Amino acid sequence: MANTQRAQFSSRIGFILAAAGSAIGLGNIWGFPTQTASNGGAVFLFIYLLMVFILAYPLLIAELTIGRYGNANPVRSLSAVSGGQKWIGRLLGLVGLLGATGILSFYTIVAGWLVGYMVSPLLALIGFTDAATWLESFSETRNLALMLCFMVPTILVVRNGIANGIERWSSRLMPVLFLLFVIMVVYILFQPGAIDGLKMYLIPDMSHLSPSLVVSAMGQAFFSLSLGVCVMMVYGSYLSKTTNIPKTAAQVALLDTGIAFIAGLLIMPAMFVAQHNGVAIYSDAGALLSSDTLVFSVLPAMFDTMGTAGIFVGFAFFLLMVIAALTSAISLLEVPVACATEELRQSREKAVWWIGGLITIASAIIVYNFGDLFGLVVTVTTEYAQPILGLLFALVAGWLWHRNEILKELVQGCPELGDTWFWKIWPGYVRVICPILMLLVFGWDWI
Repeated sequence: MANTQRAQFSSRIGFILAAAGSAIGLGNIWGFPTQTASNGGAVFLFIYLLMVFILAYPLLIAELTIGRYGNANPVRSLSAVSGGQKWIGRLLGLVGLLGATGILSFYTIVAGWLVGYMVSPLLALIGFTDAATWLESFSETRNLALMLCFMVPTILVVRNGIANGIERWSSRLMPVLFLLFVIMVVYILFQPGAIDGLKMYLIPDMSHLSPSLVVSAMGQAFFSLSLGVCVMMVYGSYLSKTTNIPKTAAQVALLDTGIAFIAGLLIMPAMFVAQHNGVAIYSDAGALLSSDTLVFSVLPAMFDTMGTAGIFVGFAFFLLMVIAALTSAISLLEVPVACATEELRQSREKAVWWIGGLITIASAIIVYNFGDLFGLVVTVTTEYAQPILGLLFALVAGWLWHRNEILKELVQGCPELGDTWFWKIWPGYVRVICPILMLLVFGWDWI
């Protein structure tokens, strides 16, 4: 299966930061806190952590292993592990490609908002108040312009390839993102009202537990780890054969989940700090207000309470939000680009521009039909398509891919793996337990 000319990450830490950069994005910083605040706080947090452990991590290993074995784009890699049913693998690869482009089509819109909130305080500081207000005011023109401002650098990074584009950006920017998060969490926890948010985030109220909450937590686990849309297969295809996949997957999952948890430590207390300062967070009926734009209503209100310093802190925060969004967006764009360069034999530069152009058009359609399409696309792609595709990938890995071939691939990075408890449990777990658990979750919700 080897393709000796295929690009690779230059180091294991480079891959971990790039894969974590893919996972650490709006799914953690925007999606997870919003879902947590909308679903009762701590009970959602605990179900989410459970889903990461029992479903997302085992399937992350499967996707990385499929990608490295195939040493190609997801269409070819899934075909390679599908035995005599290669058409199944190719079909799933194409559907996963569509899932990645669907997510990126709404992702660029939200990331554009981040760009606006990053620039707005600085414009206000130097006297351009009308422009600053426009950047923070919801409108079709503003959404379209900011989406384009984000999409162009995404295309440019992917155009530069793996080592010089994706890995370079991720390796330099992820540590800075983590540091700023820690600083801001420490600051917010000492503000009036923060303890109420902390209690909601860490003390579970089981009355909020419901089938829809469990489905949302499962979808969030898949979304935050970029599962079910072939991203991790593409990144796995760029991995060295000497990489210990189970260990590396655990490091990626822990880093991603840790950032999601820290984001909750920031956003949930910040909600109640903002509420303490007069910002309405929940309706009289207890429903979260403006759940789709929680980060854009709560954090600016918090920064306003910091005076002049809040302008610069707000700029730095939204700058790093943009960086986090960028590392995720480039991984989503890499999926169809990898397919185009190998299946259609196009140059990377040509493929990235026409694919990026089509996704930009899809985003524009959502912008001009926001009320009807935005929430629908988010729900269909993240809560349903990703887990379902993840389930199908598990079935391919568990039932169509020969067990001995899986072991041969994994032991290249860990020679002793065949004698460990991991190998005794993981293949059967992915083959039987993961699909059953996912079907039970969906069945509970549907019933």
